[in-house]
Amino acid sequence: MRKNDIQAKDILLALVLLTRLPLPHLPPGAFQRHARAVWAFPLAGLAVALPAVLVASLALTAALPAVVAAGLALAVQVMLTGAMHEDGLADTADGLWGGFTRERRLEIMQDSRIGAYGVIALILGLGLRWSALSVLIQTAGPWVLLPLAMTSRAVMPTLMAALPNARAAGLSQTVGRPRALPCLLAVLLAIVLSLPLIGAAAIGITLSMGAAALGMGALAKAKIGGQTGDILGASQQIAEIAGLLALLAIYG
Repeated sequence: MRKNDIQAKDILLALVLLTRLPLPHLPPGAFQRHARAVWAFPLAGLAVALPAVLVASLALTAALPAVVAAGLALAVQVMLTGAMHEDGLADTADGLWGGFTRERRLEIMQDSRIGAYGVIALILGLGLRWSALSVLIQTAGPWVLLPLAMTSRAVMPTLMAALPNARAAGLSQTVGRPRALPCLLAVLLAIVLSLPLIGAAAIGITLSMGAAALGMGALAKAKIGGQTGDILGASQQIAEIAGLLALLAIYG
């Protein structure tokens, strides 16, 4: 491993890319490392999920129902990410199912307006996450948000590496295609940090999330010939839902 494969500023780069947290400005040259910084994606998930866990814990301490605590936790995550992953899910649903050609699908995905497929995807996605999290908060506690957030972001770099960019511009193109090592480190980091929280279930959710992300990647490859920033956002959402369902089966 070369010494420049991992640098402390990679964490800041991951936070800048995946969150809307108030962060210091970086020099333009720093962003040339984005493809190498994907190993830190799980840490961006941790930064988003930890405040959500604290809010959910406070809600439970105040004797609010678990369904309210889960809703507040989701709201915090949406605010801290600027709903970028949810936006990717909606754009992906509109594009992949709203167009009949590769060019038309990509065009729809770039349109800022939302269509019926996008609305339905958001309703189902948020509904599944909210209902599943409501149950898990009661059975396993709000800390399950942490492994879910970390691992769902750890699978994104694998899609970035495995699939070509579907268009010549955009966020995914700007970041670039990472090598295998940072992708592997992202997955290992998520597992290692999740083990103290949920034990061997960390392996189970990693497998389920990986399978969900691979399915999303296969669909994107068939429909538009590769991945985009929207596809990556959608893969995070689909992976998180898969992880939630896996934990429900484990803790049910």
